[in-house]
Amino acid sequence: MRKFDTKVQYLKYKVLREVARHAWNDTLLEHVMDIPKDIVPGKIPTMRCCVYKERAILAERVKLAMGGTADQPHVIQVIDIACDDCPASGYDVTDSCRGCLAHRCEDACRRGAISFDHNHVAHIDKSKCVECGQCAKVCPYSAIVNRKRPCQNACKIKAISINEDDAAKIDYDKCISCGACVYQCPFGAIQDKSYILNVIDLLKKSENNTKYKVYALVAPAIGSQLTYAKLGQVVSGIKELGFIGVVEAALGADLVAWAEGRELAEKGLLTSSCCPAFVSYIKNEFPKLAPHISHNLSPMATIAKYIKEHEENVKIVFIGPCTAKKAEVQLETVQPYVDAAITFEELQALFDSREMDITTLPEDVLDNASYFGRIFARSGGLADAVTQSLKEQNITDFQLKPISCDGIEECRMALLKMNRGVLDANFVEGMACVNGCIGGAGNLTHGEKNKAEGDKYGREAMEKTIAAAISMLPK
Repeated sequence: MRKFDTKVQYLKYKVLREVARHAWNDTLLEHVMDIPKDIVPGKIPTMRCCVYKERAILAERVKLAMGGTADQPHVIQVIDIACDDCPASGYDVTDSCRGCLAHRCEDACRRGAISFDHNHVAHIDKSKCVECGQCAKVCPYSAIVNRKRPCQNACKIKAISINEDDAAKIDYDKCISCGACVYQCPFGAIQDKSYILNVIDLLKKSENNTKYKVYALVAPAIGSQLTYAKLGQVVSGIKELGFIGVVEAALGADLVAWAEGRELAEKGLLTSSCCPAFVSYIKNEFPKLAPHISHNLSPMATIAKYIKEHEENVKIVFIGPCTAKKAEVQLETVQPYVDAAITFEELQALFDSREMDITTLPEDVLDNASYFGRIFARSGGLADAVTQSLKEQNITDFQLKPISCDGIEECRMALLKMNRGVLDANFVEGMACVNGCIGGAGNLTHGEKNKAEGDKYGREAMEKTIAAAISMLPK
């Protein structure tokens, strides 16, 4: 077993691995029973009420791993049948209620939702409760708790509610495809759609056409992932899958930082365009601020565009930590340049679907970006890169005042101030995921270790300036 944060991730990976295995072998996966026994439920249920329900849930996981259905285009989806074991959301009175005489909870409730039984134990009328939480704040025993579901806690933009069948429901007018709910759901009932079959199809076509090339475009967060092998072995493994070359998206980050520095100096106020979830959040919740979004494409799209402008018959697959990238590649502005996006979870599944042990492979090298391009992977890295960009371009008549927003909650606070014209900054770096890309939902692992590994990867860059990295690109 590879290093995954949770068993839910491991289950998801195993399904992806088997779907990929069938795709490589040109065999159609028609039934969940075609999957190896370590994935298919046996005769005795292990998590659900019966094996039939477990198999039905597995069938839905397989469907999403195969790209889902045409009638549901969204990247993040709820497996309704798997979403039924979390307690109902809302404020509840626990057994800690001592039946006190003070009744502060009753006094605090302006909706009259609190009543008491003959033992003075409090009860909440859900038809009247508006989830304000005032009763919980005043209870001296902390006996009133908010039983919010993990997915709702994870979704800081409040795009998740509970439907009439007691399952999670996503408001796609709000959803930014960040995948926080995917990573936090303890039952794997929310999942990101996979385009792994599209990638395998591209690679198989390239095998039969010598003029047709497929490049892998890897996010700088790769420095914190698949650490059981050396980075050069990961690069070799990607090429073994059939990719003609492996390019750093960090090279696109260098190009973006260079252009964004000039754009910022010209406009005087800017929000970053690198995180697709952050950009979607601005457009959804703060449409008046949309004109201030940087007009640069993301690093992924920027370097992909560069490659396609310099080579013919090229297809490009992005590999990274981000579920929102799967939505970004569907945008009209990005679709011509990036043909598919998968996560590091899916990359691991691709390796193992081909029975590859990448630790036995020789070390290859990545096209070298600068230190500043590589640190885009963490929160604060983009602001550092733009600072460097202004310095290298000798733009001295502009005073940069950046703010780096680590997670969508910090983004919201900065955008609220910006919307009111009281933000003490002229450049907003927004990262929807806490810690930035190294905390993305599609990573194999998360946490402080990722930050240390990501910074180490940045320091290993041979090019120490943005200009030096850009100068290495073919003209």
